[in-house]
Amino acid sequence: MNEHLTQQAFARTTKRWPIYMDHHATTPVDSRVLDVAVRMMVEEFGNANGVENTHGEQAAHAVSQAKAFVAKIVSAESDDVHFTSGSTEAIQLAIAHAIALQSRPLRVAMSRVEHKAVIDTILQAERMGLVQKSWISVDDKACLDWSSLEGALSQGVDLVCVMAANNEVGTIYPVQRITRACHDHGAAILVDATQAVGRMAFDVGSEVVDYIALSGHKVYGPKGIGALVAPNFDRSTTYGLQGSHSPTPNVAGIVAMGRACEIMDLEGVQESARLEHLRNHLQQRLVALLPGVVINGDVVNRLPHNLHLSVPGVPNDVILARLRGKLSISTGSACNTGAQEPSHVLQAMGLPDALLESCLRIGLGRSTDLDDVEVAATLIADAVHVVRASFSGADHV
Repeated sequence: MNEHLTQQAFARTTKRWPIYMDHHATTPVDSRVLDVAVRMMVEEFGNANGVENTHGEQAAHAVSQAKAFVAKIVSAESDDVHFTSGSTEAIQLAIAHAIALQSRPLRVAMSRVEHKAVIDTILQAERMGLVQKSWISVDDKACLDWSSLEGALSQGVDLVCVMAANNEVGTIYPVQRITRACHDHGAAILVDATQAVGRMAFDVGSEVVDYIALSGHKVYGPKGIGALVAPNFDRSTTYGLQGSHSPTPNVAGIVAMGRACEIMDLEGVQESARLEHLRNHLQQRLVALLPGVVINGDVVNRLPHNLHLSVPGVPNDVILARLRGKLSISTGSACNTGAQEPSHVLQAMGLPDALLESCLRIGLGRSTDLDDVEVAATLIADAVHVVRASFSGADHV
């Protein structure tokens, strides 16, 4: 690597090193979000379930306001927002609710590129005899195979699971069109909007999405808070014991998530335009520096902060080892870290082994600037060149 560039990068600020570009995995808490969270923990700490006193009443009002902010960002009603510990719990509650509404096993169709939180929950329910599943295929860009969806719907389905945007390659899905098709066939729909919220338009027109899963820590809120947005959801109508008692609301987390969604609603369009510009610049730099690099996913219809690429012949784990402490990126979903098998998303897309084993996922964020992009491009390119050289030398030993 250019030594002068390295020294410049280290000298910028200790707070910015290593450079963070793994915003799909999690986002740092926005200082404006932190402020309201601390206030709710220290000053307005009442129990929102105990409205007999002013402290509880204030907390309940704050929760109500947070519901409105969350609802607005997904074009829903405030009463449809049900707070959870995260999108995983929201997904599990939605599926448990759909199961409880049936007197027979729930017929579920899900895309092959859904998050593991969806897939694992469905597979577990299937092992318990509660679900009959079918798969919806995707193409080599992770776009939904419409004929596969229509085929599943025509055979009879109670619930369709399709994410709003893919958490690995960033491909965006036509939620309104899919929702309409599901409802035309009498099926409900579960949309995992964890990665998409605030980063893409979520206007489904006259359609009402049956279940939407959200997570606070993907939108610059804290971990441990999420929401299920569902117009007909009732916690007491779920398979299992989840609804047997109403839990004490995590008021600080709820208000923080509401504030995070409010900021995304106000600033998301401009932020997405800025990140798309930076992402495109980073992509151009890497394509120029790394001959043979392949961009994965739908490059026309993807999340603005997402860049997923493969560098054939260069194992991604070796690249990440060389970048450790300098640049934080990933090979895929944070929920799959440590797994030995290749990404199920990339396998569903039919990517060849050379691309599967060399993929890198880059997620830009609110603090990313042009300087970060320039340094990141150089760091990745230098790491690839060193690894290629070492592999070439090994071949001649």
